[in-house]
Amino acid sequence: MQPEVDRIAQPWGERTPYDRDGTWPVRVDSYLASGVTAEEVQRWVPTASLLHSNGDAMDIAVADGRIVGVRGRSRDRVNHGRLGPKDLFGWQANHSPDRLTTPLVREGGHLVPCDWDTAMERIVDRTRRLLAERGADALGFYTSGQLFLEEYYTLAVIARAGLGTNHLDGNTRLCTATAAEALKETFGCDGQPASYTDVDHADVIALFGHNMAETQPVLWMRVLDRLAGGDPPRLLCVDPRPTQVARHATVHLAPRSGTNVALLNALLHEIIRADRVDHAYVEAHTVGYDDLAARVADCTPAWAAGICDVPAARITEAAELLGGAERLLSTVLQGVYQSHQATAAACQVNNLQLLRGMLGRPGCGVLQMNGQPTAQNTRECGADGDLPGFRNWQNDDHVADLARVWNVEPSRIPHDAPPTPAMEIFAKAEQGDIRLLWISGTNPAVSLPELHRIRGILRRDSLFTVVQDLYLTETAQFADVVLPAATWGEKTGTFTNADRTVHLSDKAVEPPGEARPDLDILLDYARRMDFRDRDDGPLISWHDPESAFRAWQECSRGRPCDYTGLSYDRLREAGGIQWPCTSASREGTERLYTDGITWAAPQICETYGKDVMTGDSMTESDYRALNPDGKAVLKPADYVPPDELPDPTYPLQLNTGRTIYHFHTRTKTGRTPQLNAAAPEVWVEISAGEARRHGVAEGDLVEVTSRRGSLRGRLRITGIRDGMLFLPFHYGYWDTPEGDRPGKDGGRAANETTVTDWDPVSKQPLFKTAAVRLTLLEPAAGAVSPAPTTTASAPSGPSPTPPTTGGPPATARQEAG
Repeated sequence: MQPEVDRIAQPWGERTPYDRDGTWPVRVDSYLASGVTAEEVQRWVPTASLLHSNGDAMDIAVADGRIVGVRGRSRDRVNHGRLGPKDLFGWQANHSPDRLTTPLVREGGHLVPCDWDTAMERIVDRTRRLLAERGADALGFYTSGQLFLEEYYTLAVIARAGLGTNHLDGNTRLCTATAAEALKETFGCDGQPASYTDVDHADVIALFGHNMAETQPVLWMRVLDRLAGGDPPRLLCVDPRPTQVARHATVHLAPRSGTNVALLNALLHEIIRADRVDHAYVEAHTVGYDDLAARVADCTPAWAAGICDVPAARITEAAELLGGAERLLSTVLQGVYQSHQATAAACQVNNLQLLRGMLGRPGCGVLQMNGQPTAQNTRECGADGDLPGFRNWQNDDHVADLARVWNVEPSRIPHDAPPTPAMEIFAKAEQGDIRLLWISGTNPAVSLPELHRIRGILRRDSLFTVVQDLYLTETAQFADVVLPAATWGEKTGTFTNADRTVHLSDKAVEPPGEARPDLDILLDYARRMDFRDRDDGPLISWHDPESAFRAWQECSRGRPCDYTGLSYDRLREAGGIQWPCTSASREGTERLYTDGITWAAPQICETYGKDVMTGDSMTESDYRALNPDGKAVLKPADYVPPDELPDPTYPLQLNTGRTIYHFHTRTKTGRTPQLNAAAPEVWVEISAGEARRHGVAEGDLVEVTSRRGSLRGRLRITGIRDGMLFLPFHYGYWDTPEGDRPGKDGGRAANETTVTDWDPVSKQPLFKTAAVRLTLLEPAAGAVSPAPTTTASAPSGPSPTPPTTGGPPATARQEAG
């Protein structure tokens, strides 16, 4: 009999311990709608998770033409049958009664239903008029991290070769642009070096700003099962909050926000001082060691302690843990990517791995993690601004090769300037340069920083906005045309997770009403625009997901992300397979750089690199002089303080982040009963010491205010470091009373308060750098908040409590094998 486990109260389920170099045991998790039995399921349709970047393989249960549940796929390499809470319950959002089922157009200031011809012709007419009057630079696209590979690739061809615009980016700019940039800066090319299977072999796992327990819960289950085995790995956690990862860590460092580079430089200093460097590896496979060693020579633990507010002895202890590792795996996520000096810090993690020679072997590697399920595909396909197939926009040979694939003249492909990042796209719309902005599968009216500014841009009369989504989101309410899209389970396509594993998601049910797959919408637009290649044939010759996938395979041929050994049939049969996958590597590639650095040579690299301090681009001649033999580049960085620091008016540092129960702006998870009940509203998190200083108590209604805006929420007191205030960023306004909307008495979106600032290298917005103040609005019911005090207190320790939960039990079955 399968045990039943409340997967809200116990989100990681029960343990199946295993030892290093062993096999992770199977545990099949499943959840069916109330009243539905396994015998009533008519079909199980293969797919993978669309609510985080782990790529958990699962099967969709279908009965009477509806999705009625899911189960984990036991033989898949990623999860061995396990599913996280969002996997188990998130499918219910497909059935939400407020799904968009017909196109909408704006008439007289209101969105009204129309047919597809009316909506599409309105977009096509505006496109043609702008092309004639202002050229392709008047057109911009802002896409998602949740569409399928085939859709991103089609969008990239439309934007680059069809229209000729350089203004194409994804909301992956907000979460993993730094991941891509750090890999390119160090290795000359994107692509995660490590594999999830390295968890099975590592003796030390270092997590830098990566709350794996809540952002990739199934990968965390893998770590927990190793910890429960006979030879558990030791963990290093760098995070200012007392997360589940921190509670399991051998060493937990909680630095002041914006000081990651200082901390990492001290760790590098100690690795070099103690001669924990693999000099033979460094000499054979890297350039820049002498410069790096010189730059960190004075970055002692005592120096870093004064900046990071972390005891020097703990920094030394962390360095000893890293230096003594036999198999070191490092992971990085938003605590680095969305903080000050993001790319510079991420590159220092790469430097740690390279100095130790920990790359390309079981248990040895780095995962510059992704935040969204198909973030990797935006980068591969060129929907994030780069050229498809990890081609270098500064390399004329790469542009010519892409033009050959598309059968167009190279001049059709914009490459005379860097691709336009998301924040610059919105700035150009604000300035009136971009006049048509097509937003697909994302909700910038909640997810971008400084929201009052974003709302102002979306309201501009000069901007014609198209929104392609599942619901009438906060962003869709500003649109001129709204297109109802199909989602996961209602369409077919492939997507790739954070360790390069490709999965196929088959269509299980029909979309509601007149909603269409994103690929069909884009193909319809391309047909109506009549884009042509240089032989006057259709620029886009594919007509369905599988033919689009074959077109992508040709674009990827011979590139680092080579898909030519894959097919829909193989993915249905085998489950997830890691790229590169070719005729010579039919089973895929478990980890990169097993025999040196392969894609950093000047003639083949994806980028010539940037100055990690300023973001200034290097030229080809600069890169050839630095790295003529195509080795990994050790890029040092000096610590500089953040631009906005706390002061007497705004005394706290803001840190935004995530909860295990929600994804992005809650457009799906907020419509899922179990997940919404577990975390129904925004909260404000501070330490016990800060609570005393501010005269507030657990459960009080408080207001958080920055120089840009404010929000209200109930207070939680945790073991977060003193001087910091945490907000979950998921909460917007689609399900709030009118009085809670911005411009009234307050709001609940964290990004009302965040600053418009970005990393100079990756152009990723920085959500963890604002200064804020805290004000008591109303004591918790039946409680009296203490008076404020100026007495200093010691930093509070980690909280022993699990994630806050609520609502009815959400019971799922799990079966160990």
